Amino acid sequence: MDSCLMIWHMKPQSRAYRFAGHKDAVTCVNFSPSGHLLASGSRDKTVRIWIPNVKGESTVFRAHTATVRSVHFCSDGQSFVTASDDKTVKVWSTHRQKFLFSLSQHINWVRCARFSPDGRLIVSASDDKTVKLWDKTSRECVHSYCEHGGFVTYVDFHPSGTCIAAAGMDNTVKVWDVRTHRLLQHYQLHSAAVNALSFHPSGNYLLTASSDSTLKILDLMEGRLLYTLHGHQGPATTVAFSRTGEYFASGGSDEQVMVWKSNFDVVDYGEVTKVHRPPATLATSSRNLIWEALRKSNLCSPPWFWCMERLSSLGPEVQPEMDFPVPPGRGRSQESVQSQPQEPISMPQTLTSTLEHIVGQLDVLTQTVSILEQRLTLTEDKLKQCLENQQLIMQRTTP
Repeated sequence: MDSCLMIWHMKPQSRAYRFAGHKDAVTCVNFSPSGHLLASGSRDKTVRIWIPNVKGESTVFRAHTATVRSVHFCSDGQSFVTASDDKTVKVWSTHRQKFLFSLSQHINWVRCARFSPDGRLIVSASDDKTVKLWDKTSRECVHSYCEHGGFVTYVDFHPSGTCIAAAGMDNTVKVWDVRTHRLLQHYQLHSAAVNALSFHPSGNYLLTASSDSTLKILDLMEGRLLYTLHGHQGPATTVAFSRTGEYFASGGSDEQVMVWKSNFDVVDYGEVTKVHRPPATLATSSRNLIWEALRKSNLCSPPWFWCMERLSSLGPEVQPEMDFPVPPGRGRSQESVQSQPQEPISMPQTLTSTLEHIVGQLDVLTQTVSILEQRLTLTEDKLKQCLENQQLIMQRTTP
């Protein structure tokens, strides 16, 4: 909303780059596959291609007549696709810095457009409640998916290129097969609009961000919810896995960008605490003792998702979080404690902060236990039904 881009270095205490150039809110960003270029779209109706260095030089692309909502590079980096409130999807040449062609069958704002992994297809999502699949070569619409009951906010390809997932204002996430156009999975787990989603590089997990302020991780192999993550103090507006899937980032209307570590394959919770435990201070020592007690009481079971970094808009420094999955509320007092460790920390303040963290963590643990209890109940019901069916079969086969 401040018309700027922030390029963060993922090393503690490194300065971030602030790029200014857009004349209105920046709505989308995307790195090129090589990482040497960065594209951004804005309410000022333009697309900019930036060189992510200290100079922050950019090239302006103009062809849209309304807000640009989405920008995405093709896998070869030679072209990129944009979506706009002017109801069009446009494809551009990166190095020739040239507009190539438009796709114009949507009848309302287009919120998102993405290339397939092989670059042959384009998928777009619109406020006309449809998701459209396009052939890049013929520039024809291959298929329209019309199952959403509201505006479609986001869409993306599965890493294999065989499926797409779309998020909507109707609180749902739907997964389709792009070869048969069959609806494969339907999730209605959020209590508000789903604003963004991201596939894990393995293709086994899907991450969603919602206006209900939560992130959810779905197991696509089993078709079920794995985790609900709390951290943002308002709508979670965007989310993305890193290229390797080791981390994921989320952004929200609370002006926070959070970087999380995804421990899908962690077996020993104790090892996680060893890896991510920060240098001992008066504040963190109390936290470590509490977490150690929780770990020994088996209240925290792996895998666990740790919010590693909080990238605050209050300053250009990357401020590392301590060792809690859910970060504390944003505020200058917390950042001053982290950035100026030489100042004395009073015991009452430390205890107050620690108690606030404990309350927050207990809330998350309570919700986790509740989900586990629901899963156990479902499993018991299914087992009971199987046993009853088996008894009926035995009765029928007995002469």
